[in-house]
Amino acid sequence: MADVFAKCRLPATYQFVKDLGVYPYYRAIEERPGGAEVVIDGRVLVQAGSNDYLGLSGDERVTEAAAGATRRLGAGGGGSRLGNGSLALHEELEARLAAFLGRAAVMVTSAGYLANLALGALVGPEDTVIGDRLIHACLIDAVRLGGARLRRYRHHDMEHLERLLDAGEPGAGRLIVTEGMFSTSGSVCDLPGIARLARLHGARVVLDSAHDVGVLGAAGRGAAEHHGVEDAVDVQTLTFSKALGTVGGAVAGPEEIIAYLRHYARSMVFTAALSPGCAAAALAALGIVAAEPERRDRLRVAALRLSGDLAATGYAVVPADRPVMAVPVGDDLLCFRLWRELFDEGVFATAMVPPGVPPGQALVRVSVTAAHTEAHLDRIASAFAAAGRRLGLTREG
Repeated sequence: MADVFAKCRLPATYQFVKDLGVYPYYRAIEERPGGAEVVIDGRVLVQAGSNDYLGLSGDERVTEAAAGATRRLGAGGGGSRLGNGSLALHEELEARLAAFLGRAAVMVTSAGYLANLALGALVGPEDTVIGDRLIHACLIDAVRLGGARLRRYRHHDMEHLERLLDAGEPGAGRLIVTEGMFSTSGSVCDLPGIARLARLHGARVVLDSAHDVGVLGAAGRGAAEHHGVEDAVDVQTLTFSKALGTVGGAVAGPEEIIAYLRHYARSMVFTAALSPGCAAAALAALGIVAAEPERRDRLRVAALRLSGDLAATGYAVVPADRPVMAVPVGDDLLCFRLWRELFDEGVFATAMVPPGVPPGQALVRVSVTAAHTEAHLDRIASAFAAAGRRLGLTREG
């Protein structure tokens, strides 16, 4: 008889990478002395892989709001939202998010992953979901949960998307799913093109705004505002763990859709409610996003400067004002070696290998935040320059 646990073996490369000292994952952060620095193994490093784009996770207004709500309401909710875990604080956050996003209704969840997983309740075996090749794993899991057919179009390729829509089953429901700003590269979806094709084919559009809410658009509402096509998006999801600096997620859309999800989305009904502290932190952060657009301006300037520095050094990076940039490496082991060289130089970035990226496309993900100073950006750029020379990755090598 086969042992069900027999498959639970890490590949041999795991121990090989560990023995080389270049294993980049599960590095424990001991302290965060500032919004752009971390302490690991007693060393202060520049944090160059964080999704805390606006530097709000350590903002005193956010942390004090979390502490106050925790003292008043406790560390946990004690149950699911459907049961006995709903708080007036949750409802206040939902109302504020709905007003901010310009949506009729919002459902707050305990995590961004759970917000996207809730979308599984919107589709069934008779439906087809067509998603960008690089959509996040939680969106793929949502389609699996709903039992729908999943078709993937090449990244940003509207012609391929149109062919898949044309080839769809007659009479089947169609749902197009995309990220607003893609988490690996910082590229922004072609939402106007998606909206045009959705209208032509009678498809619905879901926009995952995990990385673009708070960052894109004049008011920070995300990629749809950035492109001026907010009305073309039927359902929008977001997470609080990026620009809002805390934990949690939300689904925004028409009242009837949100009401349905409140009662049928398994990731909503069968999980504990968002903690009071996180709900209060998200509320405080949302107020800062609305009141301080200069944070987005500072973020764009920093991103343009660092991406330009990396490109000038010889890395295949296109200068842009997006906070996320992918430094392509290709080979997995070389990616780990680059990560370790950066770590030794005092920069804590993120190594991404399959399945996080397609095979043969390993990369180091770098992100900037509004908390990075000119000195921090200098350290990141100089670390990449030094590492590139040693590994032969740049023209200077």
